[in-house]
Amino acid sequence: MNTKLSTLALAVALIPLAHAEPPTPEFTSGGISRTSPQQPADSTAKAEAEARAQDAATDIASITADRGIVTRPGRFTIEPSFSHAHSNATRVAIEGYTVIPALLIGLINISEVQRDIFVGAVSLKYGFTSRFEAGFRVPYLSINEDLREREVFDGTPVDFVRESSGDGLGDVELSLRYQLNDGLDGWPYLIGTFRAKAPTGDGPYDVEQKVLTDNKGNPIGFELAERPTGSGFWSVEPGISFIYPSDPAVLFGNLSYVWTIEEDQGFENGGTVDPGDVVRFGFGMGFAFNERTSFSLGYDHSVIRKTTLEFGNDLFAANFDRIQVGSLAFGLSHRVSDSTTLSLTVAVGVTDSAPNSEITLKLPINL
Repeated sequence: MNTKLSTLALAVALIPLAHAEPPTPEFTSGGISRTSPQQPADSTAKAEAEARAQDAATDIASITADRGIVTRPGRFTIEPSFSHAHSNATRVAIEGYTVIPALLIGLINISEVQRDIFVGAVSLKYGFTSRFEAGFRVPYLSINEDLREREVFDGTPVDFVRESSGDGLGDVELSLRYQLNDGLDGWPYLIGTFRAKAPTGDGPYDVEQKVLTDNKGNPIGFELAERPTGSGFWSVEPGISFIYPSDPAVLFGNLSYVWTIEEDQGFENGGTVDPGDVVRFGFGMGFAFNERTSFSLGYDHSVIRKTTLEFGNDLFAANFDRIQVGSLAFGLSHRVSDSTTLSLTVAVGVTDSAPNSEITLKLPINL
């Protein structure tokens, strides 16, 4: 009798377990998915869990701009940043003729250029809805450039160094981002982006220019009295980016097109100047070491079309049709507190036109 009662009691106790839901996956604050024995029952807890997962994916994919999920509704983010880019290039100019392929008669001018660009910026972001955010960025640039060369087309063996610099407000930009989907059913998060830059900085045509000539008075180029801090043109950049959380990594990428609007710069500068448009793309992945620290590795590439002039200009006639700028970036992101994240990114140029190295430090603060 006691055995029958014990069996009946055990069967009754197992009924709730037979109807229990299986474990469902969730994301930790470090961005790595795992299986949880119990899923939050109410919608508020589920929303908080999803928000934590989105923040984690954003932290991991934050080594470059606009590679995060949109800001939460009602959240205001202040992001001070600082970056330093260093470039070093050698240029060779030859004036002469060849008798045989191994013998050159004439003058050879070799110059070396070193450029350091320091950028301090403040970015503001605000989430209007769960899918839409707006941002505003104000940069301040300081540029130092040293050119070591000899007198152009002169036989002197003496080198000299010419220095130039410039500092001031850069091009202010406004960005809009809209999340196109919820990242469910195996789909990545898809985010549409739009950025507009205003020519608030001093462009190449805003600073004083000096035409360089050879010993016969023929123009061979020009130099600027100081370094420009802006492009001098309006530009708009539509694009799309994606973030795909996948255990144990987060995959990310972006594709955009920069349209720089042509502008009349006067007859002496070639009339209407149309800067080359730019195609940008990048991709990478990130790993979370723990709930606070993550590592990311990515590649960015830009294809820049050449600048065209309305009246033509022999000084620019020998430009390439396009310039390739590629860089390999890796970064560390550490969550200092629930509202602050520290991000450090190092980019190394892999093409001749890219900066040799660039270091960027960001500190986004959520309010």
